[in-house]
Amino acid sequence: MTRLEQLQSLLTESPQDSFLLFALAKEFESQGDDSAARRHYGRLREADPDYIGLYYHLGKLLERQQDPAAAVAVYEDGIARARSAGDMHALSELAGAKLELVDED
Repeated sequence: MTRLEQLQSLLTESPQDSFLLFALAKEFESQGDDSAARRHYGRLREADPDYIGLYYHLGKLLERQQDPAAAVAVYEDGIARARSAGDMHALSELAGAKLELVDED
């Protein structure tokens, strides 16, 4: 059984598990399937919008997909949630990613 199959099996048992949704999205990314990764990040965002780690990775994926406006919106949402959670490390990473993207425009 591949890692992807294992994660999908575990997700069947716990469909709203934030860590599994994130791990599955990352696994799809590692296999080059950005559309499946994007769907799983979306599921995670709906299930657990305070899962701060998803915002940086989803933003970078949107940048790769040539959707800078969506990436900026994701970074801004993540910045607000990181600030609210007091997660200064994530806040710094998200602000840096947004600034880098906005500066390129």
